[in-house]
Amino acid sequence: MKDLFLRLWKDESGQDLTEYALLLVLIALAAITAMGTLANAINAVYTTAAKNLATT
Repeated sequence: MKDLFLRLWKDESGQDLTEYALLLVLIALAAITAMGTLANAINAVYTTAAKNLATT
């Protein structure tokens, strides 16, 4: 049993996949945050334009 745990502890075959998955999650979260901020800015521009068109 001790040999099994030592072998599993030293095995690094799945390490690259885990690192790529974490990197992908980080990029996805950054993209979602950026898109949310961009959506709010675009919404503000269109709201301002609609108010200006309504008052003229």
